[in-house]
Amino acid sequence: MAATASSSTSSASNPFPFPSRRPPDDTLFYAVYPLPLPTGLPPPALLASLRSLHLSLLSHLAPFLSSHLFHRDPFTLSVPPDPASPCALCASPPAPHLHGALRFGDSLPDEWLAVSLLFALTRAFPDIAARAWDSDGEFLLIEAAFALPRWLDPDTAPNRVFIYRGELHILPPSLFPETPSLEAALAAVHDDSVDTRAPDAVQAAIQRRIAGMPERAAENLHTARVIVPAPVAKVLKEEPCLIARAVEGFYDRDIDTMKHAARMERFLKGPGGEGIEMVRTSVRMTRAMYAQLVQQNFQAPRGYPMPRREEGPEKWMEAELGMKIACGFEMMYQERRRQGEEGKGSTWEVYRKSLEKTGCFEGLLPGSKEYKRVMDDAMQYYKTSNLFSRTREILSAPVRRIDEILAMPYSADEFKGVDLPPSDDDSWLYGGEDELNAELRERQKELEEYEAGKKHRKSQKQSAAGSSSSQPN
Repeated sequence: MAATASSSTSSASNPFPFPSRRPPDDTLFYAVYPLPLPTGLPPPALLASLRSLHLSLLSHLAPFLSSHLFHRDPFTLSVPPDPASPCALCASPPAPHLHGALRFGDSLPDEWLAVSLLFALTRAFPDIAARAWDSDGEFLLIEAAFALPRWLDPDTAPNRVFIYRGELHILPPSLFPETPSLEAALAAVHDDSVDTRAPDAVQAAIQRRIAGMPERAAENLHTARVIVPAPVAKVLKEEPCLIARAVEGFYDRDIDTMKHAARMERFLKGPGGEGIEMVRTSVRMTRAMYAQLVQQNFQAPRGYPMPRREEGPEKWMEAELGMKIACGFEMMYQERRRQGEEGKGSTWEVYRKSLEKTGCFEGLLPGSKEYKRVMDDAMQYYKTSNLFSRTREILSAPVRRIDEILAMPYSADEFKGVDLPPSDDDSWLYGGEDELNAELRERQKELEEYEAGKKHRKSQKQSAAGSSSSQPN
């Protein structure tokens, strides 16, 4: 009751409460725990211990992460602001850990790549355990659904599924009849005398998805030659990962952001308004990014320099792909700069819509004086929150980096005469039927094995029941 009273008091004193946010559908969350948990350390020593682990883990992954390109967000780990407090990202009690969140967007291979990195880390560092989940919960269990023990379901899964020493571990009800605490669960996983390793069939189902990773992740990348304005080529040369933000800006465009592409003020005009030279360069992106660019029709803005079609289909395709990338950069840059200045992003939209649902604007006519007053008050409250400053910082980061790069001396000449790698074959974009059929056959095989096992168990039960009933009293 005390908790309820506290909650209601808080709501009453706050006219513009922040909503509880559902995890995004395209985001993987993960946490890494040092074992045994260093819970007895004073705060400064605990923070130092986690920072040391953080450095060790990222150093181990650095050779791969420094050269790989993710579709939306890169894999990373961070130390919670206050390791001794409950973690908002992990929605967990205050257990010492590192954590991260990776948006994979339309690129499911990135989600499994991140999982493979967690498996790799727990193999290389035997005294850590990891968890991974998304909006569906323990999604690793979904992958191994046909091989799971019958008692395991979404209600019984919390604090029972971990990645440890390169394998999946599931804490059985014989060990914990009720949902265990996170600390007790991690202690059991770390105890060599307790068998928590998941069955071989479950291990095999997960390993099928991450086999050959992270090395095989390069198969999900695509290299293409493009013709782009020199500023775009310079940005991509200095920060190749920003292609992800450009493609996101292009793919998620709307009528308002397309106005920026129509003007092309940042990437097609010099400081004095003069024109920009076009150059040929090579871009590496994920296959999902390439598909998002190629498969959408998009007319070049008026005044954008495109070659004549008579100059050949290869040059036209390079220019068209480059035009989409350049427009994506322009839309992303201008929109993030505007939102960064205002401190408004998707967090503001979520916040504003939650106020509408809770009745803050009930009975008010949009555009009226009273409506504007309530909206202004809500905006002021939003700006005093940590959410506002964090949103502004995140939105402004790519803009600041682009400004730094384009402030450096450069010219179109540095892109001339460069021996570029050829564009990759993109037949994979149009011939995925074989891969789909192979995946369907694999799923059918799993289903048949599951049904066969189910039938065998039923037969065993009937035999056991028959033998017991035939025994004399």
